[in-house]
Amino acid sequence: MTSNLENQLLALRQEGETAIASADTLERLEELRVNYLGKKGQLGALLRSMGQMSAEERPKIGAIANTVKEAIQNSLDQQRTALESAQIQVQLEAETIDVTMPGIYRPQGRIHPLNGIIDQTLDIFVGMGYTVAQGSEMETDYYNFEALNTPPDHPARDMQDTFYLPDGNLLRTHTSSVQIRYMEKEEPPIRVVAPGRVYRRDDVDATHSAVFHQIELLAIDEGLTFTDLKGTVKIFLQSIFGDLPIRFRASYFPFTEPSAEVDLQWKGRWLEVMGCGMVDPNVLKSVGYDPEVYSGFAAGFGVERFAMVLHQIDDIRRLYNSDLRFLQQF
Repeated sequence: MTSNLENQLLALRQEGETAIASADTLERLEELRVNYLGKKGQLGALLRSMGQMSAEERPKIGAIANTVKEAIQNSLDQQRTALESAQIQVQLEAETIDVTMPGIYRPQGRIHPLNGIIDQTLDIFVGMGYTVAQGSEMETDYYNFEALNTPPDHPARDMQDTFYLPDGNLLRTHTSSVQIRYMEKEEPPIRVVAPGRVYRRDDVDATHSAVFHQIELLAIDEGLTFTDLKGTVKIFLQSIFGDLPIRFRASYFPFTEPSAEVDLQWKGRWLEVMGCGMVDPNVLKSVGYDPEVYSGFAAGFGVERFAMVLHQIDDIRRLYNSDLRFLQQF
């Protein structure tokens, strides 16, 4: 019986090595591994008959069985390596790029002048510790006007006439409404910058548009003064325009007191660039802040105005008509 089992083991080795060498896929190779070396494989079936052998015969047959198992396993490993290498080579050949062929030209995009100003502004204020906040372009009368100390009969509404919707809502005239909503949700101290599109009922010409972009900033804390406002505005403007003279002129906004217009000396003349002021106590009360404890300042500007000054654009409408001859200059 020993001789018969030994012959069967040797025949199994030869059969296995031949079958493995002819396997042409990894799936087929796995089938052969299970067939020969699996728990219910052929080698295991032969070894189960060793229980009928004498104690002297078992070590010899066991040694032969181990040799057969190692030989089949080595054949499996070698064929697997060969098949994987062949598979990688086929993939490389299929994905090879012919570098001699002409490439497909895709023109590189450019940042729109308005987006460039917005990105630069947000980078400056985020660097100063401000949080970027955004809100809906459709607003209620309360958030756009009343909460900003502009009741229905206030004459300042004439300066910000807007587009009213059938449901009583309106298109916001400034991003100050974002600040009100932010203050209602957060407790001081806060520092927030709000960019976005705004709407006003205005005649369209070279310097006016019914739709434009605005960025406003707001800071609320204990002990903030007009000096803090001036320092913040000065750092911002000089980061954008360079080290140029800046002046503050007394002005009026319903939601700040005192208020000021900010002028920049640009190419030999004073140019108005933004408005600012200390937050009116009534605005603080409307969001539940105690004006006896907290004070704050706000400032805002039109993005289009900055873009037109920096890039010497003569007509605001050029920023909206998507003319590639114009946009490719930037």
